[in-house]
Amino acid sequence: MLFGRTMRTRPFAPSSRDVSEIGLGCWQLGGSDWGAVDENACLDILGRAADAGINFFDTADVYGAGRSETLVGKFLKQSRHENILVATKLGRTGELYPDGYTEAGLRAATEASLKRLGVETLDLTQLHCVPTEVLRRGEVFEWLRKLRDEGKVRAFGASVESVEEGLLCLAQPGLASLQVIFNVLRQKPAAELLPAAQAKGVAIIVRLPLASGVLAGKFTASTTFAENDHRNYNRDGAAFNVGETFAGIPFERAVALAEALKGFLPDGMNLAQMSQRWILDHPAVTTVITGASRPEQAAANAAVSTQPPLSTELHEQLAAFYRAEIHDHICGPY
Repeated sequence: MLFGRTMRTRPFAPSSRDVSEIGLGCWQLGGSDWGAVDENACLDILGRAADAGINFFDTADVYGAGRSETLVGKFLKQSRHENILVATKLGRTGELYPDGYTEAGLRAATEASLKRLGVETLDLTQLHCVPTEVLRRGEVFEWLRKLRDEGKVRAFGASVESVEEGLLCLAQPGLASLQVIFNVLRQKPAAELLPAAQAKGVAIIVRLPLASGVLAGKFTASTTFAENDHRNYNRDGAAFNVGETFAGIPFERAVALAEALKGFLPDGMNLAQMSQRWILDHPAVTTVITGASRPEQAAANAAVSTQPPLSTELHEQLAAFYRAEIHDHICGPY
C-alpha cells in the first residue's frame, strides 16, 4: 500500500494487480439514469480520474445501452495512462434479464463488451444484479468459468443486491470479486459478508458510496432531478431495486439523515469525504467506485485516499447512529 500525497492502492485478489482504493464508477457516463453528460465531459472525467491516480474503472453493458463502455474504450485508445483495470458487467440486457439466461446469451454479451471496449480480453466481468434464483442455480458461474478458461475474460465476479446473494456467490469456485452497496446509510454487509469475502480472498468493490449523492450533503428536501434520472423515477423501486437509489431510504428522510451526519464531521472533512473514508477504513474493501458527473468531482473523490482513517470513537458513534436512526427505514432486500 502506498502512502503520502499519492493515491493508495490495494491488492485486487486473486490477481497480482494493485488497484486504486478509490475507483471510478462509470454509470453516469451512460448519459441516462443520472441526467445527460456530453461526450467531451465524459472523456474529461475519465482523464481527470486517471491523472489523480485512479486505475480502476467500473462500467456495464446497459449504461446508456453501451455508451459508457464505448467511451471508456475510446479513452483507453487515446490515453497515455497504462495499467488501468476495467471492470464491466453483464446480465441486465433485455435478451437476458429476467429469465433468458443461456450460455450463448452470456457469450454474446461478452463479445459485445469486448468490441465496445476495444480489447481482446475483459479484465473483469461481473454478473449485474441478476435474480437470486439464477445465482442459486449456479449455471451462470459455470459459463463464466468457460469464458475465463478460453481467455475471453481474466476474472469474473458478481454485483449483488443483498447479503444473501453475496453469500451465494462466495460459494462459487473461481469468484474474484463481489460488488456491493455499502455506505454509512447501509452498513449491514460489514457484519458477515465483508469478513466472509476477506477470508476467501475475494475482492470487495463498493458501489454507491454516497447513496446516489445524498451523502455529498448538498441536497435539500426540495431538490428535484431530471425526468430520466433514477433519483426521480426509481425512488420507490419502480424500475429496479430500490436500494440502488438513496440506499433504499425515502428521499426526504435520507436528506435529513445526511444533515444529521454533518454533526459527526471531523475537523477539515466534509460529508462526502467522511463517507468515503468510513468505507475505506474497512480492511475487506478493495476499491470504492464513486461516480462523477464533472471532472472536478473525480479529482476530489480521489483525494480521499490521502486522508487519515477516522477514529475508533467516530466509527463507534456512526455504528450507533445507524442502529438507532437508519436501519429500520431501509426498504428492499438488504
